[in-house]
Amino acid sequence: MMRSAVRALLLFLFLLGASPFVGAAGGKLNASSPLYGIEFPPFNTGAVADAGCDGKLVAQEVEEVRRSPSLKLHMSSRSAAEAAAVGRTRKESFLDSAEKDAARIDTMIRMVARPSGGRAATAAPRRALSERLVATIESGVAVGSGEYLVDVYVGTPPRRFQMIMDTGSDLNWLQCAPCLDCFEQRGPVFDPAASLSYRNVTCGDPRCSLVSSLTAVRACRRPRGDPCPYYYWYGDQSNTTGDLALEAFTVNLTAEGASRRVDDVVFGCGHWNRGLFHGAAGLLGLGRGPLSFASQLRAVYGHAFSYCLVDHGSSVGSKIVFGDDDVLLGHPQLNYTAFAPAAADTFYYLNLKAVLVGGEMLNISTSVFDVAKDGSGGTIIDSGTTLSYFAEPAYQLIRQAFVDRMNKAYPLIAGFPLLDPCYNVSGVDRVEVPEFSLLFADGAMWDLPAENYFIRFDPEGIMCLAVRGMPRSSMSIIGNFQQQNFHVLYDLQNNRLGFAPRRCAEI
Repeated sequence: MMRSAVRALLLFLFLLGASPFVGAAGGKLNASSPLYGIEFPPFNTGAVADAGCDGKLVAQEVEEVRRSPSLKLHMSSRSAAEAAAVGRTRKESFLDSAEKDAARIDTMIRMVARPSGGRAATAAPRRALSERLVATIESGVAVGSGEYLVDVYVGTPPRRFQMIMDTGSDLNWLQCAPCLDCFEQRGPVFDPAASLSYRNVTCGDPRCSLVSSLTAVRACRRPRGDPCPYYYWYGDQSNTTGDLALEAFTVNLTAEGASRRVDDVVFGCGHWNRGLFHGAAGLLGLGRGPLSFASQLRAVYGHAFSYCLVDHGSSVGSKIVFGDDDVLLGHPQLNYTAFAPAAADTFYYLNLKAVLVGGEMLNISTSVFDVAKDGSGGTIIDSGTTLSYFAEPAYQLIRQAFVDRMNKAYPLIAGFPLLDPCYNVSGVDRVEVPEFSLLFADGAMWDLPAENYFIRFDPEGIMCLAVRGMPRSSMSIIGNFQQQNFHVLYDLQNNRLGFAPRRCAEI
C-alpha cells in the first residue's frame, strides 16, 4: 500500500510538471549542460537534464523519433592517480584482476559443461533501423577493477548508474533497495519505489524461464501476480539474487537533438549481491543470450554493436555504440573474422588458428584451439576478462618464444606473482619486445601493439607478459587488456567480428 501511494504521488507531481526532482534552484538546467555519460547537443530541448549530485535527472519532454537512431553509451577511463586514491597501486589492482579472472573463467567452463551448453532460444531479430545508440565506457581502475564501466540512466525519472560492461554474461542487473545483503558501490542503489516505470516480471511470464531460481522447485502460486525470482552465479561466491523486472533505460542518440527512452528492458533487481564488483552498481550483459542488453536492443537498433576500450588507467573516455558506426565501417584497416559455432550461446567464439611471436608461427596444433565434442575448449573474445589466456601447450610455447627472442639486456625476474615471464626494465624508456599476432582460420590477422601484451609496473621497473596459461581442456580467451585501443565490432547479422586500430580516447 505504501509503495502504491508513493508511486501515485510521484505520478501526480510528474503530470503536473511540478517534479520533485529539480536542482537546488528549483528550475530546469540548460539543455546544453554536459551530462556525465550522455551527450546531448546544444539545441536538444527534449531530453533529460541533470538535477544534482545524487544522480537524479529531471525528465523533460522526450522527443519522439520516427526512426530509431543508434544508441551510444560513453566509456571513460580513470587515471592511475585516482586508482591510488582508493588505496591500490597499479600492480595491486592488476594482480587482483588476474586473480578474479580465475574465478570468472571457472564459471565460464561450468556454463559450457551444462547439458544444454548454456543455450537458450532467441527470437529472430527484426530489420534494424538506421540510427544508433551510444553510451560511455570507462575503465574500472578507479574502483580497483580491470573491467570497464558503462554509464546508464535507469527509471523514471532517470538516474545514472555505472555498470560493468560484460560480453561474457547475459543478465543485466542493478543492486536494488531494499538491499538486504549488498557490496559497497559508488552512489545510491536503485530504488524501485522511486521509479514510475518499474514493473516486476511475474513468475508465469515466459521470460522467467530464462533465469535460474535459487530454489528451482519453488511453486508459482499466482502466475500473473507473484514476482519472478532469479539467481545468477559468477563463481568465487560472486552472485546476484533478486526479482526479474522491467524498466526504462534512457539513452542518447547519434541523431542531432534526439534522445530515446527504451522501455521494458528486462533486468535483475538484486537484493542480495556478493562478489568482486568493485564499486559498480551492477552489470550490463552483452552476451549472445536473449536477456542481454545487446540482444534486447537488436530488434530496434540492429544486429551490431561496437566498443573501443581506452588504456587501463586512462583519464579520458570512449563509447559503446549499438547500431552501425559509419566511421568504423569506413576504416581502411578494419579486419573481419567469422564467429565460430558456439558451444554456449552466451559467448562469442572465434576460429583461432595460430599464434605468431616475432613474426614466426609457433608450432601449436590447431586442435588446441578447437571446440571438443563435449563443448570444452575453443577460443572466445571477452570484455570482462582482463588478461588473455591460452590453453596448454599453446601458452608454454608462447611463453618460451618470448623468452628466446627477448633482448638479453633485460634480466629475467623469477617469482613474480601470477605473471611470467617478467623483466627488469628499470631506467629503460622504450623497451623493445618481439611482435605478437593472432591468425584466424579465415586468414584474418590481429597484430597487437606491445602495450597490449606487456604490462609495465613503475616505480618497480618491472615488465611482464600479460598472458597466462589454461589447462588443455579449457577455452582460450582474448581479454580486454589485449583489446585496448582497438575498435571492436560485433556484427551479428553477418556472424563476424571486426577490429581496427584506433586511439579510443579520441572517439
